[in-house]
Amino acid sequence: MIVLENECLRVEISTLGGTLQSIRGKKTGIEYLWQGDRTYWGGRAPNLFPFVGRLFGGEYLYRGNTYPMKCHGFLGKQELTPGEILPDQCVLRLADSPETREIYPFRFLLELEYRLEGRSIQIRFRAENRGEDTMYCGFGGHPGFNVPLEPGLRFEDYEMRFPTACEPGLVEFSPGVLTLGTRPYPLKEGRILPLERELFCFDAVVLTGCPREVTLGSQKGSHGVTLRFPDMPYVGFWQMPGKNAPFVCIEPWSLCPGREGVLEDISAMPDMTAIEPGGTASNRWSIEIF
Repeated sequence: MIVLENECLRVEISTLGGTLQSIRGKKTGIEYLWQGDRTYWGGRAPNLFPFVGRLFGGEYLYRGNTYPMKCHGFLGKQELTPGEILPDQCVLRLADSPETREIYPFRFLLELEYRLEGRSIQIRFRAENRGEDTMYCGFGGHPGFNVPLEPGLRFEDYEMRFPTACEPGLVEFSPGVLTLGTRPYPLKEGRILPLERELFCFDAVVLTGCPREVTLGSQKGSHGVTLRFPDMPYVGFWQMPGKNAPFVCIEPWSLCPGREGVLEDISAMPDMTAIEPGGTASNRWSIEIF
C-alpha cells in the first residue's frame, strides 16, 4: 500500500489497478472514499483503461481480428509497478505483456500519477505508444464516495451541483448497458441533480454537454467533494441498483460504452484517443474534499 500525505489529506493507493483505497481529511477525520462493502459493491475507485463500459458481445475489432474485452477494460486487474514515490506524490506504471496483447494488441506504457495539492488529489493518466501502429484507448475514473458524509443526514439530502447552468444530454442505454444515443435531460435550476434512489433503478446516469466540474454536497451539511475533469466529455453517477447503498460513484469518462448491436472497430469508435507510434496522450482529473 502506498500512503501519501500533506497538511490536509491522507490518501492510500493500492498497486493493484493503482486504485485509491482511502481519502481521509486530516482536520475532520472524515473518510470520503467508499470502503468497498460487498453487501452493496466491493469496489472503491477503479481506474478505467483502455475501454470504458461494456462492448457488444464483450468483443471488439481491430484490423479484421476480434478480441475479447471485459467491462471497463483490464487495468483494474493488473499489478502496477511503483515508480517515483514522494511524501505527497507517486507514479505507478503498467507495460504491455503477452497476456495484455492477447486482448489488446498494442505495445504501451501506462503511467498513473497521483499528486496532493492542498485539499485536492490530482490524477493523471499518461499512455505511451511503443508499437509501430496507431494505438487506440480511452480513460476513466470510477470513485465511490460515502453518502451521507455527516451524522444526521440522509442520502436524499445530497445533490450533484454543476457550477453553471447547462442543457445536458443523457446517454441512453440498452438493457445490456450499451449506448443507444442521447436525449435532453433538464436539471433542477439548470445545474442541480438531486440524489434520489429512483435515479439508479436501472443503471448509471451518464451526462454529456455539462461543465466539466461537479460537486457532491448537501445544503444541510458542510462537507462534500468536487471533481474536475477538463479532458473528459462525460460524467456518470452510479450506485448498485436496488440496494439503497450508502455511497454514490462519480465517474468521469473520456468515451462511452460500445453501441447496442455493433461489433465496434476500435479505430472508428467515437471519442477514442488515437496515439501515433512513439507518441503519448495524457488525461487528467481531480478530487477535492471540503
